[in-house]
Amino acid sequence: MTNIDARVPENRATAAVSAAINRLAAWLARHWLAAFNAFVLLFVGIPFLAPVLTRMGLEGPAQLIYTIYAPTCHQLPERSLFLFGPQAVYHVHELEEAGALPAGLNLLQRMALRFNGQDGIGYKVAICQRDIAIYGAILINGLLFAAMRKRLRRRDGRMPKLPLWLFGVLLIPIFIDGATQLLGLRESNWWLRLVTGGLFGGALVWLAYPYVEEAMAEVQAAAPPAPAAKEGR
Repeated sequence: MTNIDARVPENRATAAVSAAINRLAAWLARHWLAAFNAFVLLFVGIPFLAPVLTRMGLEGPAQLIYTIYAPTCHQLPERSLFLFGPQAVYHVHELEEAGALPAGLNLLQRMALRFNGQDGIGYKVAICQRDIAIYGAILINGLLFAAMRKRLRRRDGRMPKLPLWLFGVLLIPIFIDGATQLLGLRESNWWLRLVTGGLFGGALVWLAYPYVEEAMAEVQAAAPPAPAAKEGR
């Protein structure tokens, strides 16, 4: 026969865990946008530390950053931004002429080489120009959304959203620029990568964030009220 008293501590522990999860969910529902923006700020900011650390002679931590971001980005030097050099961007032939890259390497070989920079050239940021534009636009538009969301909210609690057709239109530039470059039909340039990446990142925020805001508002409405603090005797 089960001892009822033995179940009491377990029930209390389960209730405590459930209450902690509910509090965490309520906190995330209230502060999701700040958490998102902080995460994006770190994600786009840390790659800029790689060239700074390399310049300071801290090559181990710098290489760790390059390695962590490698699965998220091709990190091709001719599509990256460089710090601490005479130029912020380079073409392949300029890197070859400077002796930074062996001549005649194809795209996959340049990716495998993982050239991060050198004295006289500078050191590259750990994500490419287009990724900087995408995540930078997500951060900037996320901050704008935070500043405007109260004014944008309708009386019924709904948020205006970017129409799906317009989102598709704003994807066309990055699709054309990226696809034609990938197929070897042409080579893009730094400002096209920044513009097309920025359009995509901004469009993504104004399509997705209003839905997230509405969902988090529903979570807050459904959350049980916080227990009132006990008055001291």
